[in-house]
Order: sequence, then C-alpha cells, then structure tokens
Amino acid sequence: MLLFVPLLVGLVTLLANSVGAVSFLLFPPLASGTYTLFSEPEGRYSDPLTFVGGMTVGALCGWAALEFTATVVYGIPPGQLGVNAGAAALGVLFTGAATWLLDLELPTAFSTALLVLITGTAQFAYVVGVALSTTLVAIVFVVWRAEVYEQRARYLYRTTEVDDHVVVPMRGPDASKAAMLGARIAAAHDAGKVVLLDIVDDEAIAAAERETIETGDHPDYVEDPESPAEEEAADAAARRLEQQAATIETKVGVPCDAVVAVADGDDAKTVLSTAEEANCDLVVTPFEYDDRGGVTQFLRSLFGSSIDVVALQSASERTRWKRIMVPVRSASDVAHAMLDYAERLAGRSGSVSVCSCIETEQKRRTAEAMLANLTETVNARCETRVSRSPIESFIERNDAHYDLVFLGASTDRSAASKFFSRPTYERVRDLDTDIAVVHTA
Repeated sequence: MLLFVPLLVGLVTLLANSVGAVSFLLFPPLASGTYTLFSEPEGRYSDPLTFVGGMTVGALCGWAALEFTATVVYGIPPGQLGVNAGAAALGVLFTGAATWLLDLELPTAFSTALLVLITGTAQFAYVVGVALSTTLVAIVFVVWRAEVYEQRARYLYRTTEVDDHVVVPMRGPDASKAAMLGARIAAAHDAGKVVLLDIVDDEAIAAAERETIETGDHPDYVEDPESPAEEEAADAAARRLEQQAATIETKVGVPCDAVVAVADGDDAKTVLSTAEEANCDLVVTPFEYDDRGGVTQFLRSLFGSSIDVVALQSASERTRWKRIMVPVRSASDVAHAMLDYAERLAGRSGSVSVCSCIETEQKRRTAEAMLANLTETVNARCETRVSRSPIESFIERNDAHYDLVFLGASTDRSAASKFFSRPTYERVRDLDTDIAVVHTA
C-alpha cells in the first residue's frame, strides 16, 4: 500500500499529463479506489472488474443524470447547467441502482458520478479517462496480487526459503525423535539435509568415533590403557549415529550426515559453531529442564543465538506429526515460522489448526482477520479458531486432538514481561502431546 499505490498514482498522473486531455478530477476517486484495492487485496472491493466497472458506471450515470436534467428539465445545453442539486441527486440515484443491478457496488463510483457535474463540456473525455486509468490500475493490481502479495511469505519471511539444512545435537533420550522432527522439516525442500551431531568429552574417543564412522572399522591407534573401553564407547556411539542416519534416509528420504565434536565446556557454542561450519540454518534439539525445573543453560544459550531453533518436548513415541496446533498472539515472524514448520510437517494429508485466545469479545473480529491473513501464506489444509479462554486452558482442553503443538520461545519479550507472565511453554509442560518450542533469529 505504501510502496505501490503512490508509485502507481504517480504513473497514471504522468501518463495523463502527457496526453493532456484527461481532467484532473478523475484522480481523487482514482487514488481513493486504488488505496482500497491494494490495502485489502482479499476484501470486498478487491475485484478488478468491480473496480473498473464500478467507477466507469458511476461516471456514465453522472453524465446521464447531467444530460437528462439539463435537456429534459431545463432545456439548456449540459455545459450551462453547472453544479445542480437535482442532477447530483439523480446521478447518485442512477449510480446506486446501476451498480446494484450490475453487482458493481463500489464507494468511489459515487465520487465519479458527482465529479462529472463540474467537467463542463468534457464529460466524454472524463468517462474515457476514468475507464482507461482504472483499467491500467487494475492490470497492475492483478499482476501485483499474483506475483507479490500471494507470494509474500516467500519475500517477507525467511523460514520459507531457508531452514532446510538442520543440525540435531544427539542429547538425551529423545534425541532420535528430535532427529526425525528435524528431518521432516528439512525434507520439505529439495535441498534439505540433516546433520546429526554427537558431542563427546574425550578427544581420543571423538577421534575413534569419527574413524569408525568413516571406515566402518574399529580404530587401532588408541594406545593408552583405557583404549579398549574408548574403542567400545566410540564404536557404540558411531553405530547409533549411523543407525539413526540410515533410518532418516530410509523413512524420510533426506540426506543425513554424522559429525562428532569434542566438548569444550559449552555445548551450545559447539552446536552453533558446527551449524556454521556445516552451513546449517536451523537447530532442532530435545527440550531440556534443569534440576530446578527451569530451562537448561544449553537451551537458554540456543534461544539467545542468531540461528533458528526448534526444541522438541516429546510426550509420546511418535515420529510423524500430521495434526498440528499453532497458537499465536500476533502475526509476528515467530508465528509465520511456526506456521511454515507446521505446513512442512502436515504435508498434503495433514491439517493445521491456527488458534488465538482473546480476553474480550470485542477483539474477536481483529483476531479472526489476523488468523485469516496468516493462513493465506500457506498451502496446507488450515482451520482457524478463536477462543476467549486462557491460552493454557485452551491448549490443555484440545491437546488430545493433535500430534504436535508449536509454541513460541518468547525470546522477543523482556525479562519483566516474562516475570509477570511466564512463557506459555512453561505453563503447559505436562501436556499429553508433543510440544515444539520455536525461536527465530
């Protein structure tokens, strides 16, 4: 609206000036109609035929009212009538009836009908100018809506073009499920790949594990007394990675690599450096709580990083997620990222439910419009739901109907905001369904 409408109106004005026969009186309704067209591309008045037809019919009706009033009522040439109250009333009447019968109802049609009254003897030129200028605007609008507006997720939201190279730190009992989640997210793009990362404390074991992965043989160069144990540990870890990689490649069909890194005291830093070296733009990791029930330092570091993160809190043995809930507060980058991941997981056979909770009934229409705009950017089967209940109550009542619930990591909120209202994922940690907490860079 702020970019295309001024440029388009300026272009039409430039062309009109070059022709020289078009009255400036067509530009006020044209600018108003163009604004309505571009500001609500899916709205009631967004039909190009209605835009062109409504304004043109309005101008024709105003011209007809002027001619009738001048010649029939007063018996004078139309150019001598001036701004006549009867002609104005008749023009509005004709316009209302004609646009209603032709299904071309448009507010700016009444503007063009009234402005004909002050065109003097240039009514024909005015009507032709309205038809040609609105046609030019409509053509630009059709191209813009198809190539820009309907592709806005591609231009505005980074996750629809990236997040196809995924690194998965193999930590904890849910590592294999997190790996499958990362693989299914990556598989939505042809260039997708998964990197399984094993972080070990001992450099010798890491070297042995890498050798095992590369050659498939037991390494024989660890010479200290503990080498048999180290070899056994390295071999077991390598086989786990290889087995998980084979499972991912077989079930999901996405390439999978295995990387072994030596811990340096900060596992999050190791994950981030590995992601950079492997050209990965998304980290998918199991969700972790510390001994006090809070988020571990590892996750806090990832959530504070400049890379997208999805943390899976698994409550089942599921490794395929087709029914997905995406609760959102606003149409933010995080909301679009969650919706993009949900679309990738759901595919053609799954479904996505985009939900929002409101405090008062007066906010319902705004919430419904926001959810409609969000779902327009995805191709998956979507439903939208608006509830007046608190978000945690809504999720707890409906979690059994879904395989996965996406929640934002609240990394865009201040510490004070989190103190007064804890992040949603902390308030619903006991759900019976899987939860994926999303952080965007």
